Amino acid sequence: MVEKTLNIKKRFDELTDLISKPEIIADQKEWKKLVKERASLEDLANAHDELVKLKKELSEAEETLKSETDKDMIELFSEEVKSCRKKIEELQERIKILLLPKDENDESNVIIEIRPGVGGEESALFGAVLMKMYMRYAERKRWSVEIADYSETEMGGVKECSFIISGKGAYSRLKYESGVHRVQRVPETESQGRVHTSTATVAVLPEVEEVDFEILDKDIRIDTYRSSGAGGQHVNKTDSAIRITHMPTGIVVACQDERSQIKNRERAFQILKSKLYDFYKTQRDKEYSENRKSQVGNAERCERIRTYNYPQGRITDHRINYTIYSLDDFLDGNIDEMIEQLSLADQKEKLEEALKNNS
Repeated sequence: MVEKTLNIKKRFDELTDLISKPEIIADQKEWKKLVKERASLEDLANAHDELVKLKKELSEAEETLKSETDKDMIELFSEEVKSCRKKIEELQERIKILLLPKDENDESNVIIEIRPGVGGEESALFGAVLMKMYMRYAERKRWSVEIADYSETEMGGVKECSFIISGKGAYSRLKYESGVHRVQRVPETESQGRVHTSTATVAVLPEVEEVDFEILDKDIRIDTYRSSGAGGQHVNKTDSAIRITHMPTGIVVACQDERSQIKNRERAFQILKSKLYDFYKTQRDKEYSENRKSQVGNAERCERIRTYNYPQGRITDHRINYTIYSLDDFLDGNIDEMIEQLSLADQKEKLEEALKNNS
């Protein structure tokens, strides 16, 4: 295991040295690339150092035990040997997980889109609940949130919205949220107290800075219009909102949060790049993997992933059959327990797949 992590540790140290060099810092594109690579290796490099240290402690304890004659000291060093071996075993299991291929976008910011599904106004109201939930989660993580596009119904539900959550590892945590979220509750519009079932769709995309494809001018149409959100008299005078349509794929991006048309245009193009990246990546994934739909970390957006049951105060994730009975707390952004379970299930699935391929 030490041999497996040694080269990673060497590369980590090499990158640490490189990113401090003036000529590298001067080339911001290259510097960002190397910093990102270093961040992806940090956990493994630290695990390597810890493993080397534990193996040294184990060796020293075993040598001392061989020459020890005092009964109490033999017992003491026997316990130390046992403890070191247990720690090494646990660390080796963690390293196996860390050695699994990583999603290249795990450290990226995320773009979240929420749209109502089945259920009319109730679906739109539930979409607003989900939007608040993710924003509270970001607040708990001390991540920043930027609304790109938002339109609401008369009752305050979400017609459609997209927002960017910026923070280290945001995509690695929130990527499991893509899919159909189902709610079971008594709607505000229901006079007889009957429980209704509605859905809202969540899409989570990594915010990508660079893409290996070109967006051609002839392939896009750009429309300007007046913002429909907050802004007082300003939105009545200026066509600052931007809508970009990518004709070959039919992908549409709107951005109206900024008062500046130029800033909205920049943000819209950034979101378009992320959407096209996701579109082309999905096409490639389908070509290379027939079992994509069964993987926890790659839920299709048409797939029902979770149910929020208000009468029973429970949330059930159907991909891993895991239930939490603290609905209010969950909707207030305390969703880490569910994310941890999804992450563990994803890692277990990938580890089993790797072992199968190596056997």
